[in-house]
Amino acid sequence: MKRALITGVTGQDGSYLAELLLEKGYEVHGVVRRASTETFERINHLSGKIHLHQADLLDQLSIIDVIKESNPDEVYNLAAQSFVPTSWKQPVLTAEFTATGVTRVLEAIRLLGKERIRFYQASSSEMFGKVQEVPQTESTPLYPRSPYGVAKVYGHWITINYRESYNMYCCSGILFNHESERRGREFVTRKVTDGVARIKLGMAKELRLGNLDSKRDWGFAGDYVRAMWLMLQQDTPDDYVIATGETHTVKRLVELAFAAAGLNWENHVVIDPAFVRPAEVDLLIGDPAKAKAKLGWKPEVTFEQLVERMVKADLARLQGQPLPDFKARGI
Repeated sequence: MKRALITGVTGQDGSYLAELLLEKGYEVHGVVRRASTETFERINHLSGKIHLHQADLLDQLSIIDVIKESNPDEVYNLAAQSFVPTSWKQPVLTAEFTATGVTRVLEAIRLLGKERIRFYQASSSEMFGKVQEVPQTESTPLYPRSPYGVAKVYGHWITINYRESYNMYCCSGILFNHESERRGREFVTRKVTDGVARIKLGMAKELRLGNLDSKRDWGFAGDYVRAMWLMLQQDTPDDYVIATGETHTVKRLVELAFAAAGLNWENHVVIDPAFVRPAEVDLLIGDPAKAKAKLGWKPEVTFEQLVERMVKADLARLQGQPLPDFKARGI
């Protein structure tokens, strides 16, 4: 039985990845940070099925200990300070988690002499920032436009450095925006679907947003964790862009979300300059050709299906109802 260790297991991607690995017969271990308020709601349904360990990307010794304890075949580093606006307010902490934290995990693997471990690093389309070409591929020059993007560039290149310098099996997945009903409500997709649900139920009257013309390549998180796993099953480690190859504006996201609830968005959306970034990333669209050719990966959930499932899930949650059976409904 293979063993996997997931940092960031309590997050959106971590929870979907843990589910996938369990389905594939893995023994799954997850890293959680000690906090006064535990936030395990995304993995509560996996209680008793996965092994949780306390460790912190800011603490080298704790990372060494957790790798010793779990003795994994695969390590998926998904932990980070991943909210772009917060990275402007806490740039140093973002660097410690999202950049230097990657080095701590890689160094723990190296120091323990466990080069057999296959390592996955969660890189990000935010590394492209002020895009130098459209669409973006694995060879597109990086031009980050936020402290988060800069930190992700470091994490990406230190992963390549350890692969080339120590002959370690290290991959980076350059994932474009991927969402779900498990996304944090601070992110624009979930902010929109949660806001729509609240307006529909009479719990709010307006939704305040920033730049509606910003364009993103949005996919479903469940599809994207499948790509992570596929990367670590290849004979040779490599880096891959994971994206849908389609772009949509925030305005289109808003239109679909309000339509899913039977509402007219123009009656409820307020443009608020407070939500505009200091340096905007206007257009991100990835070319997943390499992942499709070498991994046999492709997205299965469409953008329209994704928005619909998120709105329906938020409506159910706010009404205290069970989440819809998305698989049964083909969404």
